Amino acid sequence: MSDIRIVLIEDHDVVRIGLRTALQSQNGIRVVGEAINGVQGLKLLQTTPADVALVDIGLPGMDGIEMTKQFRQFQSDSPEATTKILMLTMQSNEDAVLASFASGADSYCIKDIGVDRLTEAIQMTHEGSAWIDPAIASVVLRQMRQAMPQSELKRRIEIHAVDPDLEEVLAADPLTDREREVLELMVAGCTNIAIAEKLYITVGTVKTHVRNILAKLCADDRTEAAVRALRSGIVS
Repeated sequence: MSDIRIVLIEDHDVVRIGLRTALQSQNGIRVVGEAINGVQGLKLLQTTPADVALVDIGLPGMDGIEMTKQFRQFQSDSPEATTKILMLTMQSNEDAVLASFASGADSYCIKDIGVDRLTEAIQMTHEGSAWIDPAIASVVLRQMRQAMPQSELKRRIEIHAVDPDLEEVLAADPLTDREREVLELMVAGCTNIAIAEKLYITVGTVKTHVRNILAKLCADDRTEAAVRALRSGIVS
């Protein structure tokens, strides 16, 4: 399998160099280009074949949101440009998150993510799956609830699963009411301890529910479970 080609679009030298060093130490990842602002970043994306671009949301000149929007417009006229966008940000406020979604970013990470999780996010994004930081997923979930009538949300939950296999699995072994409560708190980014405190149950019981949720959602970890819950509308 060929390496995943990465471009880094980040104006802070220390952050960019740190990302480059960390990613180049990972097997199967190769950094093929860098830019320090949105204008350079857009030109880089338009001229450099890459699989995933790590884009800082707060770029000077043209921010990451506007750059992503313009690149998506370029892609609509250039089908060979298949680079996916993984937005990197220190911001988890609602306006920044929703603007990132609207611009066409594929995945969203808070910058304090560890290198192993970042590598996982890159791999999932490259494979066509959204990787959404739980802190960001909670914002999206809240917005979805506010914007959609409950009757419509219920209808979408019933007919829009992530994929047919997951829909079949959940039909055969649906989440219990307690598991849905735990899953909602997982999506909100709560730790096991926080979930236990909110639901007045033991941490051991929370761990059991989490294991059951991961199994039922065919997810490898909490992040993947949160993404699947968000994309499919499982959490109501």
